[in-house]
Amino acid sequence: MSEYSSLLSDLSENITNEDLDQLKSACKEDITEDQSNTITSSKEWFNYLEENQKLAQDNLSYIEHIFEISRRPDLLTRVIEYRTTVLKISEDDEIDTKLTRIPSAKKYKDIIRQPSEDEIIKLAPPPKKV
Repeated sequence: MSEYSSLLSDLSENITNEDLDQLKSACKEDITEDQSNTITSSKEWFNYLEENQKLAQDNLSYIEHIFEISRRPDLLTRVIEYRTTVLKISEDDEIDTKLTRIPSAKKYKDIIRQPSEDEIIKLAPPPKKV
């Protein structure tokens, strides 16, 4: 079994039917209601994502995003672990974004900075009550 297959199997074992409904709901823009109703297991969900180019051995950004918005840090951690150990891709690497999801804050890291002392507007203290 390849490491990618092993990852999907591991993820599948940790996705309940209730979780699956939540995950399908999180990607409702990409899965029609009719298609969603035919997906009854996490393995079928992964197969659907692969068939529709949303998931591949070297393209995990979609499920990273879905796990993040579905509040499943445990599953997200497993995907990131696979990405950093097997694919040798970290979020610090400057690479094609299809291989890794870059949090929006990182996109603006050069723009976002702490203001200098001269740039900080100092407010006068509030007036004292009489």
